Amino acid sequence: MACCGSRNVRFQNDLEVQQLKAISLEIPSTASKSHSKLPHDPRKCKLGSRVCPERPCRSIRDRVLSRAFSEELESLMHSGSHIFFDPRGRVIHLWNKIFLTACLLSLFVDPLFLYLTGTQQNMCIEFKHSLALMLSVIRSLLDVFYAAHICLRFRTAFIAPSSRVFGRGELVIQPYKIAMRYLSRAFWFDLITALPLPQFVIWVVVPMLKESATANRKDILRFSIIFQYLPRLFQIFPLTRQIVMATGAMTENAWASAAYNLILYMLASHVLGALWYLFSVQRQEACWREACNLEGPMCRTEFFDCNTVSSNRTIWYELSNITRLCTPDNSFYQFGIYAEAFNYKLTTSSFTQKYFYCFWWGLKNLRFEITPFAWDRIWRRACTLER
Repeated sequence: MACCGSRNVRFQNDLEVQQLKAISLEIPSTASKSHSKLPHDPRKCKLGSRVCPERPCRSIRDRVLSRAFSEELESLMHSGSHIFFDPRGRVIHLWNKIFLTACLLSLFVDPLFLYLTGTQQNMCIEFKHSLALMLSVIRSLLDVFYAAHICLRFRTAFIAPSSRVFGRGELVIQPYKIAMRYLSRAFWFDLITALPLPQFVIWVVVPMLKESATANRKDILRFSIIFQYLPRLFQIFPLTRQIVMATGAMTENAWASAAYNLILYMLASHVLGALWYLFSVQRQEACWREACNLEGPMCRTEFFDCNTVSSNRTIWYELSNITRLCTPDNSFYQFGIYAEAFNYKLTTSSFTQKYFYCFWWGLKNLRFEITPFAWDRIWRRACTLER
């Protein structure tokens, strides 16, 4: 039990309470009879006494709970400008479910950034600015939940590890101790997950690219998505564990648990389809560059950027045979597992068409074809292990 000026709230162990009750029941009845004959002495009925013959005192459990919650927890955690939350309370439990939903939505939104690059019929790679704007707005709204989660962690009390040996522990609600504990543990991990990294890359880094913009755009965007996607993916596991520890199950209904597992399966297919599409665009550009090297100085790599409009590019496009060479039917270049994307012209399709086809491709888990590329074989093995 905390003192008047203490900032820690002591919770009595249930085992200690049961032992105290058992001791009180083992006292002989003769002693109670002998005490009943004596006049009542208030000094004998102390706070720590186990037996009060004339006026039974309140039990240890009732005293601890009433004083801990009503006097200490309520007055200290909601006093003044400092508001703190019990890590085992209903508010934190509800927030964990809300934040888990926001994390799952974010995991579905982030792979959509890989669909921002596409191709046109005149052999150039374009950047979908309208789709980038819509995804940036949605992603920014979801980032608000990550920022709110960080703020809430600074207001969530914790149990002192040294006090867990003797019972449920002391609930530390000092702002300095809470902040130092959070800063030394999970703060930097949460900060990385909350950064608006894709928005920064799209609207700040990509416009600054001058030369070889098409190649650098895909590489930087892919790196930024994967760099932040993995921490956000790992963040849902401690959240799930906290929910299970608080309630004993992930969801209250069996159908909700099955739906949660189905969402995780669809998320894996969603990510595989988005990566397959991005690598398809990259494989098509690699074929263009290889054919461009054969044509000599007349072909330049900046011609593959749709923002490049010049008379030289028009002349080159009319004289070039890249459209004939870079096809899955031609043996000039091996497209491997990405040949299906070129047969259905996914890179030139609309967003809805390419997304649902790539999502279906992820659900069916790859059709393994022979490919000479080592990275394709490694990725196929990884997908096989995941399945």
